[in-house]
Amino acid sequence: MQTTFTNDQLKDPGFQRANEILRACVHCGFCTATCPTYQVLGDELDSPRGRIYQIKDMLENERVPDEKTVKHIDRCLSCLACMTTCPSGVHYMHLVDHAREYIEANYRRPITDRALRWVLAQILPYPMRFRWALIGAKLGRPFRFLMPDARLRAMLDMAPRSIPPVSRNDDPQSFAPVAERKKRVALMTGCAQKALNTDINDATIRVLTRLGCEVVVAEGAGCCGALTHHMGKTSESHQTAAKNINAWCAEMDGDGLDAIVINTSGCGTTVKDYGHMFRNEALAEDAARVSGIAMDVSELLMQIDVPECADKEIVVAYHAACSLQHGQQIKTFPKDLLKRVGFKVVEPADSHLCCGSAGTYNLMQPEISGQLKTRKVRTLEAKNPDVIAAGNIGCMMQISSASDVPIVHTVELLDWATGGPQPRALTEPGKQVPEIPILR
Repeated sequence: MQTTFTNDQLKDPGFQRANEILRACVHCGFCTATCPTYQVLGDELDSPRGRIYQIKDMLENERVPDEKTVKHIDRCLSCLACMTTCPSGVHYMHLVDHAREYIEANYRRPITDRALRWVLAQILPYPMRFRWALIGAKLGRPFRFLMPDARLRAMLDMAPRSIPPVSRNDDPQSFAPVAERKKRVALMTGCAQKALNTDINDATIRVLTRLGCEVVVAEGAGCCGALTHHMGKTSESHQTAAKNINAWCAEMDGDGLDAIVINTSGCGTTVKDYGHMFRNEALAEDAARVSGIAMDVSELLMQIDVPECADKEIVVAYHAACSLQHGQQIKTFPKDLLKRVGFKVVEPADSHLCCGSAGTYNLMQPEISGQLKTRKVRTLEAKNPDVIAAGNIGCMMQISSASDVPIVHTVELLDWATGGPQPRALTEPGKQVPEIPILR
């Protein structure tokens, strides 16, 4: 694609990167075939190619974003299926992130939008605030019909039936390996996940220590910054991310780290991009060091000896989170691990399409999100699974809100099969699955 940025514009690193990305696009349209919003809406402006044209026009002319352009960019899930499909290697993620930053700086949203985005940015990255908000949502749910805005109704719907107690495993500390030590790793405990489902981190710690890893929860680490980053709130996201970089580098420079393990794939995609996010800042070198050893829990487990277990009469439908399969290009590891410990793994049709969760997307674009959720649940349930497995808390919450099939994190099944407790989600009334032979 031909671009006409001026030399002065190209002095800005964001514009320079956008120019590189735009020039790689050859207008082929392959991306439209795998774009969820284009599949649902059928509007070229709601496809990656259409958004690329809009972003190009907006940036080249440095114009104040108009309502139409903002609407179509806001509708993007950042699922990154287009990056998997693109034959030209267009790095759409960096382009749309820069466009959102530009919009945040140059567009004045309606007051209701500003208020909603402020609330989300002030609550979701902070586990205790989020817990109180979930309690408030549960109390307010009977009055859902009074809410005039679908986005407010979506917030009330988000609250789970029960909110788990705080897990002290999420406090800064070190967990010694049960077997001979193979690696020393830092576990990113996250933010929203600590309020919504504490079982995931607990299971991760158990399975990693059982397989010979010393697991460290670093002092000062917390939210990865993804939620505010994808809203274009760069200053806020970088402040949050910087705390992680400093916390993990202190461990790297202390007793050392072999990996930074992440069990929420949306966070993993962002942490692996810290090197790019901070490329022009004082933390550039440390950010690159962190990105260099960040890995999804499935990547780490593929490096250590997960034992083979007996076959189990349990069918697991694997839901591939977009941030894992497209953002990190991890497609087979979770399935390989589940098969290794004896589960029968099946995949839904159109597994490349998003479930509609996408961070805060299900709260800010509930109608489109709902259509994608319905489609995803239908394809998963068509496989008649005993349980659904996923590697991202957002996907788990989205799918569980529309399906009676129990859904758990992949690592919970791996923990169970190798000697851990049965996942709590499988013991809820009406959702039990058969006991399985486990490795002792």
